[in-house]
Amino acid sequence: MGVVIGLLFGIGAFSIWWSFWVPGPPRRRRPGGPADRARDVLVQAGVDGVSLRGLVSSCLGAAALTFLGVLAVSGSPPIATSFSVMAGWAPVALVRIRARHRRAVRRELWPEVVDNIASGVRAGLSLPEALGQVGERGPEPLRPAFTAFALDYRASGQFADALDRLKDRLADPVADRICEALRITREVGGSDLGRLLRSLSSFLREDARTRAELEARQSWTVNGARLAVAAPWIVLALLASRPESVRAYDSGVGALVLATGGAVSVVAYRVMLLIGRLPEEERVLR
Repeated sequence: MGVVIGLLFGIGAFSIWWSFWVPGPPRRRRPGGPADRARDVLVQAGVDGVSLRGLVSSCLGAAALTFLGVLAVSGSPPIATSFSVMAGWAPVALVRIRARHRRAVRRELWPEVVDNIASGVRAGLSLPEALGQVGERGPEPLRPAFTAFALDYRASGQFADALDRLKDRLADPVADRICEALRITREVGGSDLGRLLRSLSSFLREDARTRAELEARQSWTVNGARLAVAAPWIVLALLASRPESVRAYDSGVGALVLATGGAVSVVAYRVMLLIGRLPEEERVLR
C-alpha cells in the first residue's frame, strides 16, 4: 500500500513539474499591430505584391546608394549619412503618399459601389450575386477585388469567408464598414436591406464631401510643412559642392549640427502634420 501511495505521489509531483515545461497553446496575434498596418498600406498603395522584407530591402538599398553617391561628390561622411537617411525613408514615404492618394480616390467611389449593390438587390439578385456584379458594373478601380470575391464565393459557397478575403484585398476602413453591414444583414435577415444601403450611400457621400472640403482648406499647412523641412537640406546640398563648406561639417561639431538639424526637422514636420492634416481612419473592423 505504501508503494502505491509513493508511486501516485511521484507521478503527481512529476506532472506538476512537467506542466511548467510543456508549452501552452499558441497565443493568437492581435490584429491591427504595426505589421498589419504596414501590410494595409502596401495593399492600399497597390503594391501588395511587395512584402515588408522587400520594402525594408528597398530602403536599405536606397540609403546605401545615396551614401556612396553623396560621399563620392562631397567627400564628407556626415553629409552623406544625412542624405542617406532621407533616401532610406523615401520608399516608405512614396508608398504612404500613393496609399493616401488611392484612399482619397476610393472615398469618392464607395457610394457608387453601394448604389450598385442596392440596384442589384432591387433587381432580384441575392446579396452575394449583387456583390459579385460590382466586378462587372462597378467603378473600374474596384472591379478586380469584387471579381475575385465572386470567384471565391462560387468556389466555396461560403459568404463569410469570401467577404473576409474581400476585406483583405481592399484593406480599407470604409470597405470594412460596408462588408460588416452586409454580413449582419445577411445573418440577421429582414426586409430593410434597401433602406440600409440607401442610408449608407448617403452617409458615405456626405462624409466624402466634408472631408474633401477640409482637406482642401488645410492643404496649405501640409505643403508649407514640406517646404519648410526641405528648404534647409536643399541649401545643404548646394553647399556640399563647395570644399570649404564640406570641411566645416567633417568635424564633430559639424556632425552634431547635422544630427540636431535632422532631429528638429523630423519633430517640426510631425508637429505641423498633426496640426494641419486630418486624422486617417483606422481599420477597426478587420
